[in-house]
Amino acid sequence: MKNKGLLHSFERAVDRFKWPLAVALAALLIYTPRFAFMTPANMRIAIMILIYAMLGMGLNVLIGYTGLVSLGHAGFYGIGAYTCALLMTKLDWPFWPALLAAGCMAAVVGLLLGLPTLRLSGTYLSIVTLGFCEIVQMILKQWEPVTNGNYGIRNIPKPLLFGLKLDMKNGGLFYLTLALVVLTALACMAIRNSKVGRAFLAIKDDELAATMMGVRTARYKILAFVISAFITGLGGGVYCVVANGYIEPTSFVFNTSVMILSVVIVGGLGTIRGMVFGSALLWLFPQVFRFLNEWRFVIYGVLLVVMMQFRPQGALGWRSTLPYRFSRRARRMIQDKGLKDPGKEA
Repeated sequence: MKNKGLLHSFERAVDRFKWPLAVALAALLIYTPRFAFMTPANMRIAIMILIYAMLGMGLNVLIGYTGLVSLGHAGFYGIGAYTCALLMTKLDWPFWPALLAAGCMAAVVGLLLGLPTLRLSGTYLSIVTLGFCEIVQMILKQWEPVTNGNYGIRNIPKPLLFGLKLDMKNGGLFYLTLALVVLTALACMAIRNSKVGRAFLAIKDDELAATMMGVRTARYKILAFVISAFITGLGGGVYCVVANGYIEPTSFVFNTSVMILSVVIVGGLGTIRGMVFGSALLWLFPQVFRFLNEWRFVIYGVLLVVMMQFRPQGALGWRSTLPYRFSRRARRMIQDKGLKDPGKEA
């Protein structure tokens, strides 16, 4: 009972101070490049945390909102990166239209992948998306006239904003990535609170019941694939200008899909801020415990297993269950109506 009281107090504190905390976090992020991340290595880690938070938000639309599991998001990530890089290097496109084209190309591929997998779910869908990831990997390696094979694409120019070159030194790439992450988070919040988001959640809870209620599940599942692929493709477009002007196929292998999935699992399914937390944890943990050498990866794996066993909703997924468990008002209303208390069943 004491632990429940503490968690309830923590929940109320977060609700009361969430906007001041958000403003403080925004100020910290804005001034971070000037003070804490002066070295190029630390700046790169900070940017990669933001990129993977964005990738996690993309996958979260599919898994957290719709309940469709994907092990192939590294494929969309690679498609976005290579599309943006090829347009900038071979056709001399500016970064901004190339970035939009990267997201659109990934979305088109997501549409083509979503159509034949409408009737699949669970393990079968996971296997198909895993195969898709391997197909993209083979194309990136074998289509040498376009992708340059294993050598990758070099000399990718930095983006320009009103004539100013955005790079690591002036913190421009950090602010660019931060702005895109914020816009992505706002878009995901809008989707979640819209009619589309409610349809996604209905499919996740019970697809058959959603169909009987008139939800066009096939259309919304395809839409989830398209939105998820578009966001992931944008993340790939940002990565191509961050990666020291060079990208190669090995950056988009199956392990990358696993890491994106880990961001969602650790952060919390269906949450948005959880994607930032999960990405930060996954990128900072190996850096902080570097002195443990290879043992840090063992500890990292054990933590993931423990998280999935005892905290399947993720680190920040607690809000979805706490109102039922700890709200006295909710308990009183449930008892007055003669309903079962879901908090006792959870």
